[in-house]
Amino acid sequence: MKPINVGLLGIGTVGGGTFTVLKRNEEEITRRAGRPIRITTVADKNLELARSVAGEGVKLTDDAFSVVTDPEIDIVVELIGGYGVARELVLKAIENGKHVVTANKALLAVHGNEIFAAAQKKGVMVAFEAAVAGGIPIIKALREGLSANRIQWLAGIINGTTNFILSEMRDKGLPFADVLKEAQALGYAEADPTFDIEGVDAAHKATLMASIAFGVPVQFDKTYVEGITKLEAADIKYAEQLGYRIKLLGIARRREQGIELRVHPTLIPAKRLIANVEGAMNAVLVQGDAVGATLYYGKGAGAEPTASAVIADLVDVTRLHTADPEHRVPHLAFQPDQISELPVLPIDEVETSYYLRLHVEDKPGVLADVTRILADQSISIDAMLQREPEEGEAQTDIIILTHLTIEKNMNAAIAKIESLDAVTGKVVRLRLENL
Repeated sequence: MKPINVGLLGIGTVGGGTFTVLKRNEEEITRRAGRPIRITTVADKNLELARSVAGEGVKLTDDAFSVVTDPEIDIVVELIGGYGVARELVLKAIENGKHVVTANKALLAVHGNEIFAAAQKKGVMVAFEAAVAGGIPIIKALREGLSANRIQWLAGIINGTTNFILSEMRDKGLPFADVLKEAQALGYAEADPTFDIEGVDAAHKATLMASIAFGVPVQFDKTYVEGITKLEAADIKYAEQLGYRIKLLGIARRREQGIELRVHPTLIPAKRLIANVEGAMNAVLVQGDAVGATLYYGKGAGAEPTASAVIADLVDVTRLHTADPEHRVPHLAFQPDQISELPVLPIDEVETSYYLRLHVEDKPGVLADVTRILADQSISIDAMLQREPEEGEAQTDIIILTHLTIEKNMNAAIAKIESLDAVTGKVVRLRLENL
């Protein structure tokens, strides 16, 4: 059987891992795919690095556009990243009738609708298992394994950097800034960690999962994004005392009026499996109407875990290479003419529970005032914790956990609580999910 020829764009960490795993498991992969899969051309700006990884017998170039137009190439693997040149290369590859495998969640979260439409028109596939949660086959599960289900919600720890930072803050009681420096020293965080710590990376991934789960267009611009930079060690400690852990979650939930799509620090009951995902690991919890809750756990980054997903896509595309395009799994799981226009709800319309921390004067009547304001907004209290003030202190912390309410009601309540004379500074507000 004629081998499938692959053009690899970018041979950094993931590209190098892909090359290594494909070579090491060549026999196994060929048995699964039905024909050999060979990387015949590598494009990278650093030709010396490319030569050291690829060795002899592979064509090297620093011109990626020559690869996507090469008639000998069947599949293009895009591992360059970013929105700019990667978009041009992917669209050019599609235009030239090539299938594309990519790990580029940012590209698909922002330009996915355009790319998938172009691929459908040309009758080629765009596979992106490696774009979400590294080696965990969550895209495959959502697109195929759970296709009998009406998916109700999903929640994921989908950024290893932030999960490592939150795990360390909890274990060591250290402030965010100190743990970030440690994460950078250990290589868990980039020199510029903005995309990770501000929640953007997780939002790209949550956007893609939501589109597949609910059959809606990719809508990154509608996603609510809040990172972990303002999270304080005190809140992690209080959450623990109340039986909760704080994780940065990507959440997508189906509601009657639309879809909730949000990324933010979230309290989760400590007894939940997903609350015990520590360090740089990833996990995604999916609730389907037929199957109930299913949990997918594993390494969300790294050379070989991500390469595992890239190669799984290569095998899939190879198997379906000659199949009638009408009989392939659609990019977003639902047939293109069946994509729903269900809107993404603004954050004000989200329904969740809340953790509130108030710094108040230690005097009678304060709690009564606060509970009355919450009651006026139809917000009921689930649990409360009041810290005993130190000797000589005139102020203390009150922690309140609420039952479900709409975010705009909580915003109104917080504004009134902050206006009370006995309340000092801003109310700390975190969302809480029981999952």
